[in-house]
Amino acid sequence: MKPASSRATALPQSGIRELMALAELVPDVIHLEVGEPSFTTPEHIIRAAFADALAGWTRYTPTAGLPTLRQAVAERHTPLLGRAVDAAEVVISVGAVGALAAGIFALCETGDEVLIPDPGWPNYRSMVQLADAVPRPYRLSPEAGYVPSAGDVEHLFTDRTKAIIISNPSNPTGSVLPGLTIKAMVELAVERGVYVIADEVYGDLVYDGEYVPAGRFDEQSVITVAGCSKTYAMTGWRIGWAIAARPIADLMTKLQEPLVSCPPSVSQRAAEAALRGPQDAVSTMRETYRRRRDLACAILEPAGLLAARPGGAFYAMVDLRQLGMSSGALARLLLDEEHVATAPGDTFGTSCDGMLRISVASPDEAVQEGCQRIVRFAARHAFGAAAKSSERGV
Repeated sequence: MKPASSRATALPQSGIRELMALAELVPDVIHLEVGEPSFTTPEHIIRAAFADALAGWTRYTPTAGLPTLRQAVAERHTPLLGRAVDAAEVVISVGAVGALAAGIFALCETGDEVLIPDPGWPNYRSMVQLADAVPRPYRLSPEAGYVPSAGDVEHLFTDRTKAIIISNPSNPTGSVLPGLTIKAMVELAVERGVYVIADEVYGDLVYDGEYVPAGRFDEQSVITVAGCSKTYAMTGWRIGWAIAARPIADLMTKLQEPLVSCPPSVSQRAAEAALRGPQDAVSTMRETYRRRRDLACAILEPAGLLAARPGGAFYAMVDLRQLGMSSGALARLLLDEEHVATAPGDTFGTSCDGMLRISVASPDEAVQEGCQRIVRFAARHAFGAAAKSSERGV
């Protein structure tokens, strides 16, 4: 038989998934490795979807999504973007990941370059590589709160740069970018004729600062990506969306046809119920995540283990670089010794080797106990690292 696709074969395995598989073998493990809300989808959304399924909403839909849902998304983003969003600019996708992939494939040709955040969600790199484009990381420093500056990024632009991805709030750092930073990044991209893909799926989960959408500063070059998974605890329903200028939105719709045909019909109806229904549950979940963020910070900060205080999303980067081990080794040893599952930092970029990402979407007791065990682990191994340095005369 002829070999399989070299492009697909070359894609790295997810470090998060590897740790999840190892964690399944530990019966009493504390799960802090995956960004999965501990909440069930609000009951009114489930009931609405159940009624719609019984009423026959079980068939194909238009490739770009149900017109009523596209309109609901347009109405939701109109005040956020400060302009009237047309439903024709909205593409409903299979999760926000589907919108990101469709956007990258709609823009990129072989050899094009896409600037991606480091640290950043590893799927950005994979999607760019699958599009036969070149991912070029721009570094985010914990000393700067993981906030980039346009000046630091500008030198990475070349004639081949097609797009820059901005994650706000960020996975994995939880950083919330100031409005002036977003504005400067968009203006730089517009000046260079480059598209901005704004991953804003955590936009409703901000605790410090303000969520400022990139699309507020330009409607032609910015593709806004969001969805229901994090805001409404609907990860398994797989509904996300993109807002883009009509030519790009049309291309993204064309790409969805051969890949997914259309988003799932019942899930789209559930998403519409989420957007148009009461928002009390969103506020409750946001305040719960804020409390868990504060709980994690109260334990990790005094121990000097918090790389930067997260202002949104539900993640934090734990800095264990002083232990002198790789992220993968740290994650496996922590799982083995303390039964705490985390995500290796280098999964999100080379700048985070020696760090671990934790999710504070887990229940309070898991966050508290897990962070306490991490502090205990760090103290134990820091002593060992210091002893080894002393033996070497360092």
